[in-house]
Amino acid sequence: MLLSFPFLLAAVLLAIIPGPGIAYVAARTVSGGKAEGISSSLGTALGGMVHVMAAALGLSLLIVSSPVAYGLLKYLGAAYLIYLGYKTWNAPASSSNTAADQGHGVWKAFRDGIVVEAMNIKTAMFFLAFIPQFIQPQQSATVQFVLMGSVCVLLNTSADLIAVFLAHQLVSGSSGKALRARLMTRVSGSIMVVLGLMVALASHS
Repeated sequence: MLLSFPFLLAAVLLAIIPGPGIAYVAARTVSGGKAEGISSSLGTALGGMVHVMAAALGLSLLIVSSPVAYGLLKYLGAAYLIYLGYKTWNAPASSSNTAADQGHGVWKAFRDGIVVEAMNIKTAMFFLAFIPQFIQPQQSATVQFVLMGSVCVLLNTSADLIAVFLAHQLVSGSSGKALRARLMTRVSGSIMVVLGLMVALASHS
């Protein structure tokens, strides 16, 4: 049996615990709307699968074991998050975008989600630390790693999508909409900057 009950229980519990991923997609939802939040969640899912495949092939272990590669990826990811936060902070809080602008925003949110998650070295470290505990020696380790990693990504993405819909409900009321949109855009930008700083200051452990 490739998926044990202890693994599924642990994966579900880890997925529902609020973390940086949920904070990021919620911030994108507040700043860009539900469509951008969903696209961002799908982007982080694809970025998570990059880590799953890299870990299964042994590439993540090489990166984590190299101080230079680890530091480079960590600081690039942190810088990109801070850049996104700065752009969000300064973005006009307007709901009068054209369909073309909205389509561009959705695609950009998807692309940003991929980049942010793919450059998150902590995701690689999580998979390397968590999944091997449930590998069964009598079966293919690579197949098990990909399967369990995919389940983790699916559960995390489901939690992210729930956060997107909750964040959308929070800001979709009509009362004081313009003022609230401006305020929440600033809050969203601040959250992304803080997440970037957290990534930059995180220790290699």
